[in-house]
Amino acid sequence: MRQVLARVHGRVQGVWFRAWTVQEAQRLGLDGWVRNRRDGTVEALFAGAAAAVEEMLRLCHDGPLHARVVAVETAETDEAAPAGFEQRPTA
Repeated sequence: MRQVLARVHGRVQGVWFRAWTVQEAQRLGLDGWVRNRRDGTVEALFAGAAAAVEEMLRLCHDGPLHARVVAVETAETDEAAPAGFEQRPTA
């Protein structure tokens, strides 16, 4: 099991990034959440099998069709992830 907090920079708000993240994370069987940040980034907690988390992080470097990802910052975390994957309000 692996838990990673990721922050995605670039043109990632208003381009379906959060909904896409929920869809992809659920497909990979991950737990966690995703939310917009007031600074224009998208933040997500991914928890699950190490290979699935790694795949989700790889996918985040591209994002959905209209996103333009500049950088993805990651940090291992011990934050408790909710069961399933959810979209949260802006922080």
